Parts: sequence; structure tokens; C-alpha cells
Amino acid sequence: MIQADVIAAVDAPWSHEEFLERLRAVGNKRYHDKHPFHLRMNAGTLTQSQLQLWAVNRFYYQRCIPLKDAAILSNCPETEVRRQWRSRIVDHDGEREGEGGIEAWLRLVEAVGVPRERALDVNSVLPGVRFAVDAYVTFARTQPWIIAVASSLTELFAPNLMSKRIAAFEEFYPWVESEGLRYFRSRLTQAPRDSDHALELVYARCNTRALQSEAVAALAFKCDVLWVQLDAIEDACRALDQQGTVGD
Repeated sequence: MIQADVIAAVDAPWSHEEFLERLRAVGNKRYHDKHPFHLRMNAGTLTQSQLQLWAVNRFYYQRCIPLKDAAILSNCPETEVRRQWRSRIVDHDGEREGEGGIEAWLRLVEAVGVPRERALDVNSVLPGVRFAVDAYVTFARTQPWIIAVASSLTELFAPNLMSKRIAAFEEFYPWVESEGLRYFRSRLTQAPRDSDHALELVYARCNTRALQSEAVAALAFKCDVLWVQLDAIEDACRALDQQGTVGD
């Protein structure tokens, strides 16, 4: 009986507080705000060509976010969850042309000196970035919907990253017009709203230790997706530096 009680205690679900602590531990260790590229961005040491490379490649991730969210919706059988989750798609696609996060990122691309057509051309995307982003969309399409929801909890850490990024751009890259920072500013309010909703769902649906562990692993996977994108961009920046030329 004592042994059975011990096994039951080991397998018992974590409390909400411990679950959140484990999720936050993943971000505190693995979120991409700690990547050397972001550290250089925040220190103001990136060149214009390096910012251009980042903005163009990161756009591939931005344009695929609605695909990821649509994949989650396609697997979710709950009407109310679908009703709330679809706001994320609207946030990025907009209600009409000229609105939404995708458009805001294209304005950033233009603000750093690149025609939007270059960002829209998938041939401009680094292979490593494309591989990572496509893997994330596939993950959302093939995993149980609540585990895909858990992977989105990188939004817990986004507001701090966005605040630092806005400050860095304003201080070190004043040549980037304020309109180009619109996406970052919008995420200061959207990310907390979205992460609160996702956490509520994950708390309610991941009600076993096994599901909670899967949720933590999903968040770690998403952190890897973001990190690998910056690895590819950082490698391409080194190549630019070695060439001594400004890429176009």
C-alpha cells in the first residue's frame, strides 16, 4: 500500500503553480531573447544589412503563424475554443488588406530599407529558417491540439523581448521609422492576452502528469524553433561580414 501511494504521488499532476514554474523555467533557459544575435541587436551593434537579413527571414515565420493557428483550429473539436482562437488569425491576417501583423512586419521590412517584394519571395528565405518554421507548422498540424496550444506559450516571454527591442531600435537604429516598429508595439498587448488564454486552456486540458510533461516539451520545441532561426541568420551574417559587402 505504501509503495502504491508513492507511485501515485509521483504520477500526480503538478499544481498550477508548479506547472507554470516548469513552463517558465523552459523560457528562462531557452527563449531566444538570450541568443547572441538578439544580444547584439539590443546592444546596437548590428549593421543595416544584418537587420535587413533578419527582417526578411523572420517574415517567413510571421506569414506562417496563421497557418499554425489554422492547423490548431482544424484539430480542435471545441466550438468555444475555436471561436476564441481564431482571433489570432485575424490579428496577423487583418480583417482587410493593409491591416494585421503580417502587414505590420512588411512595413518593418520597408523601414529597414528592403522592398516588401523581397520578403514575399520565399526564395529569399534561408534554408535553416524555412526548415525550422515548416517544422513548427507540421508540429501544430500533427500534434494533439492542446499540445500545439502549449507550444505557443513562448508568448509568456514576448512582452519583455518586445520592450527591449523597441528601446534598442529607438536608441541605436533611429534611422528605422517609427511606423516600422508597429508590430512590436502591438505585441505588448496581444501577447499577454493570448498567453493568458492559452494558459487557461493548458491548465484545464493538461490534467495529468503525462500531458503536463508533453506541454513542457512542446514549449521547449518551440523555443528550439525560434533559436534555430536565429542560428541560421547569425551564420548568414558572419558570411556577410567575411565578404565585406552589403547583401541585397
